[in-house]
Amino acid sequence: FQLSAQTDPRLVEALRVYQSGQVDSGRAIVRRMLAPLPPNDSVYPQALLAGAKVAPDAQTVSSNLNRIVVEYGASAWADDALLLLTQLYFAQHDPGQTVQAAERLNRDYPDSPLRARANFWGGRAYFELKNETRGCELIQQALDGAGDDVEFKNQVTFYAARCGSVPATNIPTSSGAPPADTGPGTAHAYSVQVLAVKSAAQVDDMLTRLKVMGFDARVVRDSTGFFKVRVGRYATRDEAARTQQRLKTRVGGQPFVVEEP
Repeated sequence: FQLSAQTDPRLVEALRVYQSGQVDSGRAIVRRMLAPLPPNDSVYPQALLAGAKVAPDAQTVSSNLNRIVVEYGASAWADDALLLLTQLYFAQHDPGQTVQAAERLNRDYPDSPLRARANFWGGRAYFELKNETRGCELIQQALDGAGDDVEFKNQVTFYAARCGSVPATNIPTSSGAPPADTGPGTAHAYSVQVLAVKSAAQVDDMLTRLKVMGFDARVVRDSTGFFKVRVGRYATRDEAARTQQRLKTRVGGQPFVVEEP
């Protein structure tokens, strides 16, 4: 399940520039586009969403996303905004707001393909609120809607076991991806590793932070039981190194470049 991609070529370019490491330039493109754009323009909610993805602080992210939900609830971007709000509120340790956003997505956009993702965060927030019954209902809905997304299904399965939805012994110990071809001519990619821990909660918190900031984050579990949070798959080490510098500035810690098959 992915957020709807920006369709306006100016916004596509802004996000490309931002994700390539030219953060200020990406933000400037969005600002220049929003300034003269009338609020009744059909592109406006899409521009607000792009603005949220490149925003420098959580307050601006929240403001843009809430405007989409309140003022442009009938647009194609409203469910995207609600999903991002569930992730943002969860990262801010606000379970009450998290469940409100998740439940609103369920109520107002029952056909949205993003419901499973929102239900995952909503279910975890209900656990924090000590409402195990509703938490397990949302986790089960997230599991039912996980589809072929193996990494997401692994995350949900970890919490589904708490509800008795799956036996604990069935929790996956790897990403479930097919073995990599290690024969001659196999192409390699580069990623940036941000975290390596054995705590699923720490991993989920970091994934949430990174995704709210606009990074393409994922989790890999190795044979020793460590969860490794990595960002991107880049064709060259230089591309990965640029992302490494952005991560060090925005997230801190000691992110480093790794080579993957």
